[in-house]
Amino acid sequence: VRLVESGGGLVQAGGSLRLSCAGSGRTFSRDAMAWFRQAPGKERELVSAITWSGGRSYYADSVKCRFAIFRDNAKNAVYLQMKSLKPEDTAVYYCAADSSIRGDYASLRALRYDYWGKGTQVTVYS
Repeated sequence: VRLVESGGGLVQAGGSLRLSCAGSGRTFSRDAMAWFRQAPGKERELVSAITWSGGRSYYADSVKCRFAIFRDNAKNAVYLQMKSLKPEDTAVYYCAADSSIRGDYASLRALRYDYWGKGTQVTVYS
């Protein structure tokens, strides 16, 4: 069972990136999914989360109105569209799945997520 992130890279401030997370080995279509990030010397933090249906999503205040999370259950995938990137968005971005969630909810706590990808580096330069 794997989650594999892609789409990270080096981008100038103000630019955009789309991260993708592809699941394999099991279906994630009933899981809540989330993107977390961790910058050097900082704790891992939630960026965004989405319920299994895609009907509800949550964003950290620092990324509201700049990032958008969406999913394609048919492709077993979740995405993070990032625009107006800032140097402070520089981090390793991780995709995660919560297989134990019940109902159309998504936890904001990393400890709830039981599947994790290895991360993709996003570097924003000014």
